[in-house]
Amino acid sequence: MTYSTFASRFANNCRLCLALAATALLTACASPITAKVTSFNQWPGNVAGATFSYFRPTDGINDLEQQAYEGCVQVELERLGLKRAPQGQVGRIEVDIVTGNGTRDRKVREAVYQDNYIFHPPYRNAAGHVFPGYWGPDAFGSRYVGDREVIRTMQVSNLRIRLLDTQGSTAGKPRAVFESRAVYEGDNEDLPDLVPYLVRAVFDGFPGQNGRVKLVKFDGKADTTTKLKSPS
Repeated sequence: MTYSTFASRFANNCRLCLALAATALLTACASPITAKVTSFNQWPGNVAGATFSYFRPTDGINDLEQQAYEGCVQVELERLGLKRAPQGQVGRIEVDIVTGNGTRDRKVREAVYQDNYIFHPPYRNAAGHVFPGYWGPDAFGSRYVGDREVIRTMQVSNLRIRLLDTQGSTAGKPRAVFESRAVYEGDNEDLPDLVPYLVRAVFDGFPGQNGRVKLVKFDGKADTTTKLKSPS
């Protein structure tokens, strides 16, 4: 099998995996996925048709996981008109992908509901039988009694992508032409499930306004992207 055939099949498989991951993750999540994206760019105007290649961790740790994330990025770069450099060659654009996963505690307010019990008085039926009074649940169900402040442990997952241009740069020192970080903060999710969405958030509206911070929400019902206003 030639390299070009392998690369084409790999990209197609990645597209299929993205679709399956989208379906599985959004089905499992009760709420939409929101990513906070911060991007900077000096994107050149003559990149269309150029090749790209990846930086790889020197220790080789999580190599298969890293390749899976590279496949997600490859789909987006190909949409921009770039193409993967032949194996063993350095493309004009070098791609640096770094992921991270952690937690942090955050104070949140949550609603408090109380199950009310009321006294049902004794009563006599039509046959003259007397039934004693008793305590039972309120027919209207639980009542909202206010809010309380609690500490929740939130998952914080992030993806950083840098695109570096080797053209016109000092040998071995390509210049950054695009840098972006997407951060998810919310309920616990597996990082491999989140990365496809973080990648899409990074490339949403690429290259975008320099220095812009935006929120990108993925609707759990239709897997659509909603651009929210920039946080203040």
